[in-house]
Amino acid sequence: MNRSTTIITVASVAVSGILAYAVYFDYKRRTDANFRKQLRKEKKRVKQSQTPSESGQTATGGVDANDLRSALESVRSEEVPLGPEEKEQYFMKQVGIGEQLCAQGPVYQLPAALCFYRALRVYPSPVELIVIYEKTVPPPVFQLVMELTNLDVSNDSSLAEGKIGPLSDEEDESSPSRGPPSEASSQEWDKVTDPGSQTTKDEIGYYTFFPPKAMNVAVETVNVPDGKGGTMSKKVLVVTKDFKAGEVIYQEDPIVAVLDADLQGKGTHCSYCLRQIQNDPIRPEFDRLHSVYCSPNCQTQHKVHSQTLLFTLESPLPAAMAPEMGGMTRENRENAQKAFVEYLIQTKKAAPELVARFVARQVSAETARMLPREMLPGVAPEPVLTDGGEYSLYDHLERLRYLEVNPADHETRVLKDVLQTALPGLEQFLTDERHATFIGKMSYNSYGVYFGEGREDKPETAARPENAEKTRTPCGTSKQIGTGFYAVSSYISHNCAPSAKPVFPTGTAQLQLMATCALQKGDEITVAYVDVSQHSGETVEVARRRRRMELVRGWRFACSCKRCAEEGLEGETEEGGDESRVEDVVTRAEEL
Repeated sequence: MNRSTTIITVASVAVSGILAYAVYFDYKRRTDANFRKQLRKEKKRVKQSQTPSESGQTATGGVDANDLRSALESVRSEEVPLGPEEKEQYFMKQVGIGEQLCAQGPVYQLPAALCFYRALRVYPSPVELIVIYEKTVPPPVFQLVMELTNLDVSNDSSLAEGKIGPLSDEEDESSPSRGPPSEASSQEWDKVTDPGSQTTKDEIGYYTFFPPKAMNVAVETVNVPDGKGGTMSKKVLVVTKDFKAGEVIYQEDPIVAVLDADLQGKGTHCSYCLRQIQNDPIRPEFDRLHSVYCSPNCQTQHKVHSQTLLFTLESPLPAAMAPEMGGMTRENRENAQKAFVEYLIQTKKAAPELVARFVARQVSAETARMLPREMLPGVAPEPVLTDGGEYSLYDHLERLRYLEVNPADHETRVLKDVLQTALPGLEQFLTDERHATFIGKMSYNSYGVYFGEGREDKPETAARPENAEKTRTPCGTSKQIGTGFYAVSSYISHNCAPSAKPVFPTGTAQLQLMATCALQKGDEITVAYVDVSQHSGETVEVARRRRRMELVRGWRFACSCKRCAEEGLEGETEEGGDESRVEDVVTRAEEL
C-alpha cells in the first residue's frame, strides 16, 4: 500500500462524519434563523476566547506549556499548501489522522490537536470550523486546539499568511466564498434574513450566474394572475436570442431521474439514463432495487451519484476511503434498505425516490469537491449549472416553487433510516418539514420522460384521480417511461398553447427544449404540463375541461391562458388560485 492510500484509509472514518455534518450544517445555516443567530454568538465567543495566552507551567490537558509552544513553532515552520486542491487534500489528511489519533488514548491528544490545528490553518472559514470542532472533537483535544490558537494569536500571526490569528469584525459576521457547502449562497440568505440587513436585489446575485448563458435563456420575474382577481410575482424562463419553430433552444441533463415503477428491474430500460436496452442488460451482483444498465458507464455514474448509498451495502465513499462495516451495521443498513424499497414498491410513486436520490447526489457532489479527481476514476464531472459563484445542488432546489404536501407518516422515517445507516449524521438533514418540502418540489417541477409519441402499455394507477402522481408531460403522464428533475426547465410555466416542447430525441433522459413557434429575444418560454390536444370524439368544451381538471389535480392552479379564455363559455366565471409557493427565505429575499 503506497503512502497516499495509507493516508486516505486513515482519514476514512473522519470523512463520513465531515460529509454528514457539512450537509446538515449548511442546511441549518440557510434555513434556520435561530441557528444563524446562535452561530454568530458562537463566532463572537470564539473570537473573544482568542486572547494571548498567559505564561504558565502547564497548558490545558496536562501538557507542559513549553512543550505546547515548541510544538506550535514546529507547525508554524511547516509549509502551507497554496492551491485550493492541495489545501483540500491537506485538510482531509490532517483531520483524518487527527480523528484516528483521538481514538488511541490520552497520550495522543497533543498529536491529534496538532493535526486539527494544521487543518484549521488552511480552512477558509476558521471560526466556523472551530464551532464544528467543538461539537465533534473530544473536549481535551478541542481545548488543546484552542490553546494553540491562543498562543498563535499572541505571536501576532495572520490569516493571510495561512495561520490562525485574531478575527476582524467583518470576518466574524461573514465567511469567505470558499468553505462548507454553498458558502456563498448562505451568506446571501444571512443578509436577507438577518435583522438590519441592507441587502438589495442586486446583491442577491444568484440569477446573475444561473442559468448558464450558453443555454440561451434567462430567468425573469413577472406578475401573473393569481386566480383571485389579483396578481402574483413569479419567476419565468425567457429566451435571450431569436429562435425559429423547430429549433432546439437548449439541452439539459437531469439532476436525478427514475424509471416508472412497472419498468424498474425488468431489464427493458437503463436505470440511470432510461434508455431502452436492445441487448442483454448489465445486472449488478447485489442491488436492492434490481437495477439494470445499458453500459458500464451508466452503472458507474449511477453508483457514485446515488445507488451505492441508497440500495447497496457498499460504502458511499470511494473504495480507498471506505471504513470497515461491522456485522450489526451491515444488518441495520440492509433492513433499512429493504423497508425503503418495500415502500417504493407499495406507493409506485417517483417523488420519494427522486428525493432520496437528490439527497444522495448532494453527498456525491460534496465528495467530488473534497477529493482529487484521480480518486474518482470514470466518474463524470458534476454538471455546470452556473457561470460563476459557489452554488450547490440544494441552492438550485431551494429557489423553486413547490406544493404543500403531506407524505405518509413513515415515509420520512424509512428514508432517514437509509441515510443514517449509510452515513451516520446525514439523517439530521432530513427533517419532517424539509422532506415534505422536497416531495412538494419534485411533484411540482418534475418532467415525464417519453420517447416518440409515448408508450401505450403503462398500467393504470389504482390511486384516486386527485391523488395520482403527475409530471410535466405534453403527451400525458400515462405515456412516460420515467421521471426526471431538471434545474433550468423547472422555471418553465404552463400554457395550453405552448411556445416550446420538451423532447427526448437521444433516447435517454436528456431533455431538449424545442421551439414550437417563432420566438424573439425576451419572449417567455411555456410548455404544456398535460396533453392539451383535442382527442377524437371530444368537443372543444370537453377537451378544455379535461386539461384544466388535470392541471388542478396535478399542480393546483386554474389555467388563465389565452386559449382557455377564448374557449370558455360566454359569461362563464371560474375561481381558483395558484397554490404553489416558494420557501419563506426566498420570499423575503424577493421583497427587498
